[in-house]
Amino acid sequence: MISLEIVNGLKSILEDFYGKEDFYPLHIPVFDHVEQQYLKECIESTFVSSVGKQIDEVEKMLVEYTGAKYAVAVVNGTAAQQVALRLAGVEKDTEVITQAMTFVATTNAILYNGAIPVFVDVDKENMGLCPKSLRDFLEINAELKNGQCFNKTSGKRISAVTPMHTYGFAASIIEIKAVCDEWNIPLVEDSAEAVGSFVDGKHLGTFGLLGVLSFNGNKVITAGGGGAILTNDEELAKKAKYLTTTAKVPHKWEYVHDEMGYNYRMPNLNASLLKAQLEKLPTLLASKRELTSRYIEFFSDKSIEFKTEQAPNKTNYWLNTILLSDRAERDEFLEATNSNGIMTRPAWTLMNELPMFKECQTTDLTNSIWLADRIVNITSSPKL
Repeated sequence: MISLEIVNGLKSILEDFYGKEDFYPLHIPVFDHVEQQYLKECIESTFVSSVGKQIDEVEKMLVEYTGAKYAVAVVNGTAAQQVALRLAGVEKDTEVITQAMTFVATTNAILYNGAIPVFVDVDKENMGLCPKSLRDFLEINAELKNGQCFNKTSGKRISAVTPMHTYGFAASIIEIKAVCDEWNIPLVEDSAEAVGSFVDGKHLGTFGLLGVLSFNGNKVITAGGGGAILTNDEELAKKAKYLTTTAKVPHKWEYVHDEMGYNYRMPNLNASLLKAQLEKLPTLLASKRELTSRYIEFFSDKSIEFKTEQAPNKTNYWLNTILLSDRAERDEFLEATNSNGIMTRPAWTLMNELPMFKECQTTDLTNSIWLADRIVNITSSPKL
């Protein structure tokens, strides 16, 4: 039974942190005069579209912050994931192993490449793809032929594994990479929610062949939309930039395109916004951790579990996450909070339950089902 005391306690934390409001959104961006200044400079330069110095500056800043050797800015995280999968060798009628508990963009990006998702379970602690579930699936269903991994059940090539770092919490990425290396499957990290999250001091999205970030309006930092492809491979980085700019062959005036590309380049206007956001990223992350510390104290004596980072991992706490006892209590909590001006949300519908993915191969999804019945995200916006 969710008591009014818990709802009022949460509201008290939010009023103290943000000030008294009638409604507390789940996660909203924070801007100040710097964003306005950079946007004004961009407009005055007239370079507001896919060419401009702000794009180059943002890519350099992403390299410096994440430790990746290369970063390619694009229009959104889904586009980044689609192109990253293609660069990793995902082709029509191949299979990509991912998790059933994820946002639909992860699996849509697989479909955009004409590939087929295969769903494995997640880890109950970190909510990301479970390396044991991955290994068990491969040992039962996969075989190596001429250095490539094939699904014995379907006969299709397994062209990538793409774990998602759920709500900014690190999946067991080192263990996942070890399994991928053993089976010679490219690893493409969906780090869309993980800007500012690290494992052993290494930024998420830099463990695999490629990784992606998202800068949607509800993320830790935003470009309005926006995303990025990360890689340490120079040739893949060049190909990423080439494909996302319509696969145009460089020339002073000729329009020659020698393969199918995408108009996915981040506009300079969006990059101007993101540049200002990247400059204040440490401040925003510190603010989010301050809010998280208040939640940890509040829930410490409650029967509700609050999800915290697991050392040596460092999460961005993009969306603060709690676990209720079952689906009924989850729904009661959602009703109580949303009816009292506090926006809260459950986990996504599991991908294998959506109509377009119901026929996809799955492993046992015990942890995914258990978590989906209990997860609630609570107010997580930073403040300046």
